[in-house]
Amino acid sequence: MSAPTPAAFAALLIKYLLPLIVIFFSCLLVFNTLPYFTFGRHYSFIQERILLFEIPFYVICFYTHIAAGSFCILSALLQFSAFILKKQRSLHIWSGRIYVMVVLVVAAPTGMFMAFFAKGSNAERALFMLMALIWFYTTARGLQTVLEKKILAHKQWMLRSYSMAMTAVTFRIYHLLFYYLGWSHLENYEISLWISVVGNILMAEAIIYYKNNNYKQSFTT
Repeated sequence: MSAPTPAAFAALLIKYLLPLIVIFFSCLLVFNTLPYFTFGRHYSFIQERILLFEIPFYVICFYTHIAAGSFCILSALLQFSAFILKKQRSLHIWSGRIYVMVVLVVAAPTGMFMAFFAKGSNAERALFMLMALIWFYTTARGLQTVLEKKILAHKQWMLRSYSMAMTAVTFRIYHLLFYYLGWSHLENYEISLWISVVGNILMAEAIIYYKNNNYKQSFTT
């Protein structure tokens, strides 16, 4: 038996290994957010922003955002399950509707607000704002295209939306990796953030390009 070509090997990774990695780290992230809902203030994230946590509106946005983000990450796993799409179509539809509403009404707006107070330079704050805008826009386009019954375009725009939701996961993967490489905290934070956002955008586009013979239509439909 001949060895698989690089393209065939990449296809196998995307089809089998990548989903398992995504599921594992998505569930791990959500599990790690649960302690925040004890509403204690001894966590490092909160200690770094302790003055902000004296502002009631910021506190509301913070807890709302992490709850909404966790829901979006888990519910999105259902959206890309071929089994659920074929066997439990109603579950796909309803979880998709809830995902869209949570992103547009809660997750993206609270993310935009919190971006003004994000750690790092103005460039990192601008990146958070851009991420929230892309998340909102791609989700809105996903909703628009499914209402227009453009199913292929719907899948493409929702993949782009999901790539923004997953920045919370990929950021922590890079952050952990660079931590063990001995990078300083701030340098680790900034580079992990940029690689996560830009990398997720490029990954989504690469998957769409791989599956779409006429790639340019994915932006116009």
